Amino acid sequence: MAEPLEIRNLDARRLWLAANGLSNAPTGPLDVMAIIRSLGFVQLDTIQVVSRAHHHILWSRNQNYRERMLNPLLAKHRAVFEHFTHDASVLPMEFLPNWQRQFRRMKQRIERKGWYSTMLDADGRAAIRARIAREGALSTHAFDTKVDGPKGMWSRPPHKLALDYMWYAGELATCYRDGFTKFYNLAERVFPDHLRRQSHPDAAQVDWLCRAALDRIGLGTLGDVQRFWAATDPREVRDWAASARDLVPVRVQAADGVFSDALAAPDIEVRLAAVAPATSRLRILNPFDPAIRDRARLERLFGFDYRVEMFVPAAQRKWGYYVYPLLEGNRFVGRLEARADRASGTLSVINLWPEPGVTWTANRAAKLDAELVRLARLATVDRVIRTCPAP
Repeated sequence: MAEPLEIRNLDARRLWLAANGLSNAPTGPLDVMAIIRSLGFVQLDTIQVVSRAHHHILWSRNQNYRERMLNPLLAKHRAVFEHFTHDASVLPMEFLPNWQRQFRRMKQRIERKGWYSTMLDADGRAAIRARIAREGALSTHAFDTKVDGPKGMWSRPPHKLALDYMWYAGELATCYRDGFTKFYNLAERVFPDHLRRQSHPDAAQVDWLCRAALDRIGLGTLGDVQRFWAATDPREVRDWAASARDLVPVRVQAADGVFSDALAAPDIEVRLAAVAPATSRLRILNPFDPAIRDRARLERLFGFDYRVEMFVPAAQRKWGYYVYPLLEGNRFVGRLEARADRASGTLSVINLWPEPGVTWTANRAAKLDAELVRLARLATVDRVIRTCPAP
């Protein structure tokens, strides 16, 4: 058997950024669906500090993107659908036939763990479906059941739990959003028949999920493959890798210089030959950007220790509530805390922390200033102000 292909850390970084659409300057003609297909999914998030995560992620790949451009792909063109990968996300509609097992997995997981024990019973859920069938798409605000007892952070009324359970199970689907309010409709009214009626064996869906994940990360461990969609379990990924004959064994150098075993896509040598240094442009990435979502992989490849602290008590935060990683070329050079106030038309820079060993030169500061102006345009504000001293 041939020796595994060795990939040095700089090349691994370049491959990862290229796979995530972050190698080239985020300019040129905009094709939102092409970005979503390339990434595989775009995570949705309710928090809006500057711009919500899904908008920021798309903008990071092409800065001609604007917030109004995503909902028509869901509501009008039916080009994407919403469901759960590692979190709520939008996915290309053509993935639907290979997403059927994830509907089943999520339904079974909820039932097994008893998470929704206070939701409406089968009759109550049937009544919701009947009402949607009569009236059309409805949001949770169309129902009036209440939480029984004290309200906790994650408490949901019985009707909301029932709506979400049927959404996870694929019985209901997101029809459109008004702001960030989700409107549910019957799945057969949202999912195209020719995709909804396709049926693939479970093993074929696992093969598709694993190959689609490895194609999008280029190379990685079995854990990296499994965590990409979070739609398979570790045993399924191990069995898939053992049966696949075209995967390329590699040894990848981490940021600390240590090599470890991994697998790569069949065309890895072509990718290595084509990969080029990432643009030197400084980029403000979202905390939920797919390039940094897998924190273990991020630290392994880039030596960048990053955690979100939204749900950490303020006194215990190391950095801040919503902190943006700063990417320059092939490395992370700092962290930024910023907030947009759309009413006053301002983007405020609250804190800026260079990474250890990074000198905050005048050139780097100018690059950040230019990126802040561009980010302000996404948030539809026109002034950038600083409330923190320069590094």
